[in-house]
Amino acid sequence: MFRACRQLGLKTVAVFSEADRGALHVRDADEAVAIGGAPARESYLNAERILAAARHARADAIHPGYGFLSENWRFADAVHRAGLEFIGPRPEAIRKMGDKIEARRLMAAAGVPVLPGSFEPVADVGGAEAVARDVGFPVFLKAAAGGGGIGMARVDKPTDLAGAFAMATRRAQAAFGTGALYVERYLERPRHVEIQVFGDSSGQIVHLYERECSIQRRHQKLVEESPAPNLPPPSKTGLATAAVAGARAIGYTNAGTMEFLVDEGGGFYFLEMNTRLQVEHPVTEEVTGLDLVVAQLRVASGEPLPWSQSEIVQRRVAIECRVYAEDPSKGFLPSPGTVQRLDLPSGEGIRIESGVEAGSTVSVHYDSLLLKLITHGATRQEALERMVDALDRCVVEGLRTTIPFLRRVVASDEFKAGRVHTQLLEQGAFNA
Repeated sequence: MFRACRQLGLKTVAVFSEADRGALHVRDADEAVAIGGAPARESYLNAERILAAARHARADAIHPGYGFLSENWRFADAVHRAGLEFIGPRPEAIRKMGDKIEARRLMAAAGVPVLPGSFEPVADVGGAEAVARDVGFPVFLKAAAGGGGIGMARVDKPTDLAGAFAMATRRAQAAFGTGALYVERYLERPRHVEIQVFGDSSGQIVHLYERECSIQRRHQKLVEESPAPNLPPPSKTGLATAAVAGARAIGYTNAGTMEFLVDEGGGFYFLEMNTRLQVEHPVTEEVTGLDLVVAQLRVASGEPLPWSQSEIVQRRVAIECRVYAEDPSKGFLPSPGTVQRLDLPSGEGIRIESGVEAGSTVSVHYDSLLLKLITHGATRQEALERMVDALDRCVVEGLRTTIPFLRRVVASDEFKAGRVHTQLLEQGAFNA
């Protein structure tokens, strides 16, 4: 973000909690403002403190980043009411797509395929069982206000429904402030494919093709790539068309991502929309040669999209591996601590986006993502060979990381052949 601002001649302001006083983003900004204690509720989730920091710095706009308040429509609305520009979609679009049930209804009305299931919250176990029997077991119980895999539970048979319903309700209530659930048919061995979309205030909406995101743990992504390997051409075209139709139906502006599940026959179904820039956006940038963050800033300032659909071309292949401070041998438990040594690879076709350096402390308070390693090439084989080499040369000492696991992923026969689906990890495909 700061690089994009400098490119456009814009000054930058970082906000930081006490835990992040020495963080890289604080030093990289033109100005930095403290907003509270280490717990996120005292700082990064405190909308009023962020707005106070913006007023103090006399800022014109706020970029919400990837997490925390980035998909909170009330925060986006508060930014607008404060006379600032929110670098993202309009609050109403965030609200509509943040309510997963309303999003299903809207997408179905726009002609976007959705999984069979409920279009209203299920009031109790009996209501969930009625929907489940109608669509067929197994099913997923999902939090209506959810995301990130929180408040989800697979149910294989009726006798498991009561326990799963109680558990999913508790988790949804704790995470989102509401225990409302809905039911969807569960797909076996689906792929997770998403489409990057972008809209401007004049109503122009484009797609920037697909990203394959099927390598996951706890329904959260670990490896992404574009183009999606072995995706049938009709599915590829259909996904892009559906994504644009869905975005147009809600008058979407700025960057967003339509996420889909793809079955073994190439059929696809709307999963959710992320109404923000994605962590994995560098994959799309490397494939298309376009700068999404610069485009975000231009569109937020009222300019039209800088490219038409015909100008957006997939020119090469890119792969991204997310390196987390987690211990894969212990169920990907977070591994907080201090980075004692950090040696990152460089060379042709390698891009690094890192938020740490040697001496950085990885806090228990925030997401454990350390860095993103992106490689590109003229072919998937070339991009993959560069990723294998880059991971071999990536050294992080002082805490446990996912690097050994990622090395096994990219070396596996399944990944090399592009035979990916969301259940590979839980089926033991990448065990040591």
